Amino acid sequence: MKKKIVGLAFLSLTAFACSENARQVAETADENQVTASDSTNLQPALQSINANDLLQHIKVLASDAYEGRSPGTAGEDSTVNYLTREFKKLGLQPGNPNGTYVQKVPMFGFTAQPKASFTAGGKTINLNFPDDYVAVSRRFVPDVNVNNSDIVFVGYGIVAPEYGWDDYKGIDVKGKTIVMLINDPPIPRPDNADQLDSTIFGGKAMTYYGRWTYKYEIAAEKGAAAAIIIHETGPAGYPYEVVSGSWSRENFDISNPGKNMDRVAVESWITEAKAKELFSAAGNNFEQLKRAAANKGFKPVALNAKANFTLKNKLREIESQNIIAKLEGSDPKLKEEYVVYTAHWDHLGKDDKLQGDQIYNGAMDNASGTAGLIELAKAFTKLPEKPNRSILFLAVTAEEKGLLGSKYYAANPLYPLNRTLANINMDVLNAYHPTEDVIVIGYGNSSLEDILAEESRSQNRRIVPEASPEKGSFYRSDHFEFAKQGVPALYAKSGIIARNQPADYITKKQEQYTADHYHKVSDEVREDWNLDGAVEDLRLFFRVGYRVANGDTYPEWRPKSEFKAKRDSSLSKSK
Repeated sequence: MKKKIVGLAFLSLTAFACSENARQVAETADENQVTASDSTNLQPALQSINANDLLQHIKVLASDAYEGRSPGTAGEDSTVNYLTREFKKLGLQPGNPNGTYVQKVPMFGFTAQPKASFTAGGKTINLNFPDDYVAVSRRFVPDVNVNNSDIVFVGYGIVAPEYGWDDYKGIDVKGKTIVMLINDPPIPRPDNADQLDSTIFGGKAMTYYGRWTYKYEIAAEKGAAAAIIIHETGPAGYPYEVVSGSWSRENFDISNPGKNMDRVAVESWITEAKAKELFSAAGNNFEQLKRAAANKGFKPVALNAKANFTLKNKLREIESQNIIAKLEGSDPKLKEEYVVYTAHWDHLGKDDKLQGDQIYNGAMDNASGTAGLIELAKAFTKLPEKPNRSILFLAVTAEEKGLLGSKYYAANPLYPLNRTLANINMDVLNAYHPTEDVIVIGYGNSSLEDILAEESRSQNRRIVPEASPEKGSFYRSDHFEFAKQGVPALYAKSGIIARNQPADYITKKQEQYTADHYHKVSDEVREDWNLDGAVEDLRLFFRVGYRVANGDTYPEWRPKSEFKAKRDSSLSKSK
């Protein structure tokens, strides 16, 4: 995921945050309204999902021969060929109505060679790339320069009228360089300063205003010349090395006729240490301004500082590919309605500058999810009777570059989104141990959770909310692009309570993966993997999709969901 920096889908979860609180969460399904899938009819399909086949697919996709599966490389060609071949072997129809298994995704690749510095209080602060900062331009032009640009601290860089919040109040930032904090402002409750106010910015849970993508979008809208986000590991949920590792290499965006000239010219991150050095040289205290920014009355602060950026863009146009297969539904009236499973096939490719191992194999992220997609497709072909509605299996490109494949599909759907009942997304499967719990990312969003809760009980499991909703994981994987278009989306993972293991067993494994292997060349297939938990999850996701495909009603967003209005509008237009 992820995304989700771009595409961060896998975050460390702590046992403290999830333990007793999570155990007490009641499943939201109404047992009078939902009934678990008929296990007898599903057994051939469920049993076809197995750890050995899953592992073999992962080994192929994560092998050195696939060179890290970066879009626009030989690794993409190998991946597309493999997935197409596997879908054909299963007897699935081409998912593109043009008779192929691919959807072309026009993109351009850009590799920045940046130079940057600040001047503040008569002092020049040189920035070392990528240790102190990263900077890119998504404009499809070879040279970008921002010279002697006034720097303005705009707090969290948010304009949210529904909360009466405006971090840009009273200032015009056109042509200026803005500096912003990551995430939403942490607003304490009026009656309890130790807890966050759930009535503004979702309380503990992140809103889209907290995502880095939003912050660059509003910067472009405001006409800023450059936009800088200050990286802080705690609020961000990932170390700076995750940012520098991805942003210092070739990145991608979707091609458009305007060459992205409406984007802010420079998108940048700087380390917290460099931010403090800048603020201090400009005569300001970083911590004081950070505290001030968490108040509705905050006003932008013009720093006594200027920014300089020079970017040389190495550009290339590429045509990447989403891979899609279809199992047509059995009901003539319902087969033109759809349930879509997604997983991103891409990873970070190969870095020739590295000593020793140069390939980002991406075994967990996301060869595992892509392999899971194949296993789910196989399972649906083993049913004695096809489901009423059609099932789509969509492996998307460039998730690691900003959810680009799913974004392109959602903007250019091969099947109408107002007849797409649900998206079920997989990003990093459980390679550790079966769990008693199932974590729902973005808990409380849709009625798909009711079905998930009921089907989880058939496995003697329970659903729980994510431990750290403030990290914004819901916005960091491919389901989010479907959600933005109104399609109810489910993103769930194995929990952290391992069966017959110490209480912290899964948490330690996840923390080790995040620290040692996430977005590193060491994300490879490992001898100590136990894929039984992944198999259990895939069988659960199968059950949920099967239920939706045969259900009497469309899944719905909860009344307070930010995606409900879009869905209501699209459904009303289809009537």
